[in-house]
Amino acid sequence: MSTIHIEASHIIDARAQDIYAVIVDYAGAHNDILPKPYFKRMTVVEGGYGAGTVAAVEMEVMGKRMDYHLIVTEPEPGRVLAETDEARGVYTTFTLDPLDGGQRTRVTIASDMRLSRGLMGVMERLMNPSITRRIYRQELQNIAAYMRERAGRVAYQQA
Repeated sequence: MSTIHIEASHIIDARAQDIYAVIVDYAGAHNDILPKPYFKRMTVVEGGYGAGTVAAVEMEVMGKRMDYHLIVTEPEPGRVLAETDEARGVYTTFTLDPLDGGQRTRVTIASDMRLSRGLMGVMERLMNPSITRRIYRQELQNIAAYMRERAGRVAYQQA
C-alpha cells in the first residue's frame, strides 16, 4: 500500500512550551485551534491531555464526511505530539522547534497517509496534498492567533 507525506510549517512568536500546552490540551484549548469549517466536532473519549488521549473527530472536506479515531502519543514530550488513526492509515505529528533563544517557535504539522488502491488512490495523490496543506496552514494561523490573544490577555492582566 502506498502512502503520501504532507506537511506545513509556520514560525510563531511564542515559546515552544506555551504552544505545546495548547496542542496537548484536547479537552480545552486544542478545540480552539481546529480549522473551521473542516473540523465539525472533536470529542474526547478518554484522557484529554497529551499521551493516552483518545478522541473522535468528525471532518468534512469538499462535501465528504470523514470520521477519525485518534490515539495521542508523545514521542518527544514537549517537542513532538502524534495522532494516529490505524484504521484510516493516518499518522500526524506536531513538531515544535524553538528559535531565537526560545522566543519564537517553528511549528510543523506533518502527516503520512495511506492511499486507497486504484483510481481512488491516484485521485487522493493528486488532491490530498493541496487540500491538507490548506487545512494545516489554517491550523497554524489559528495557533498563532490563539497565542497572540493569550499574550494580550496576560499583558492586560499584568497592567
